[in-house]
Amino acid sequence: MSFLYPLRPITRRHFLKITGSTAAALALHPGSLWPAEKEAIFRTVPSSQTTLPVIGMGSWRTFDVDIRSPAVRQRVEVLRTFLSQGGALIDSSPMYGLSEEAIGYALKQLKGTGSLFSATKVWTRGQQRGIRQMDNSRELWGVDKFDLMQIHNMVGWEVHLETLRAWKMEGRIGHIGITTSHGRRHAKIERALKTSQFDFVQFTYNIADREVERRLLPLAADLGLGVIINRPFRTGRLFSRVRGKALPEWAAEFDCRNWAQFFLKFIVSHPAVTCAIPATRQVPHMLENMGAGVGRLPDEQMRQRMVATFDKL
Repeated sequence: MSFLYPLRPITRRHFLKITGSTAAALALHPGSLWPAEKEAIFRTVPSSQTTLPVIGMGSWRTFDVDIRSPAVRQRVEVLRTFLSQGGALIDSSPMYGLSEEAIGYALKQLKGTGSLFSATKVWTRGQQRGIRQMDNSRELWGVDKFDLMQIHNMVGWEVHLETLRAWKMEGRIGHIGITTSHGRRHAKIERALKTSQFDFVQFTYNIADREVERRLLPLAADLGLGVIINRPFRTGRLFSRVRGKALPEWAAEFDCRNWAQFFLKFIVSHPAVTCAIPATRQVPHMLENMGAGVGRLPDEQMRQRMVATFDKL
């Protein structure tokens, strides 16, 4: 198992600036970023038979902007691009600063949410505080109910689970989930999944951080859980590993045109994964990300080739 920690992290924005890809992406029509004839890839949530596109949208850091600032207009365009390209699952949290308010503002500006699958989290201790926080999130988003409410980083999870079970029975939420983004909590979340019933679990998985392949991904598959993957680019640091490196020619065999799609297709090709949620501030990046959700996916032999290639970089 290889865990890589670049000494000089580089953001995808900087990486694309270096390679000149930003200008190229801006010049292209959205449909030209991947073959138009390729079909979108969907996965089914076992507990409800809901189908979701394999590429969703995260909002950590990227949507933490004041709705009165000029920066919010860019977020509206990012969200517009996501939905227009067939996106559905948008993930946020009260922990993400102003992100929920910015998402709600953007959804209101678009005047139509299409196939939106709204997913946020409760991130506080105490039942009543949790209820107030979740009600506030619903008001910020401007939705009638959330399709998925998750317990963020397992904070007060047993108390909140009681509320969420009741709310699901009443139709106030669609699905219940639990999340972690820290490897040190893997044992704890494994115990929670084995002892309590959830519809979704969310954790970190990418081509550099593959620990969840050992236990959590197989467990989620056995339990019939939807699996959401956070930090698919390791908060942008994976692009440091490929700085100055050409995409392998054989990546075309699974309809991959850039490193972002290389990283995302590795993740969503795992049969236990339902959806990956890359976050971005940039429309060109969103277009690249959405291109990972169409066409062919690597098989297991190709996945091993991808890992071997990445580990040698």
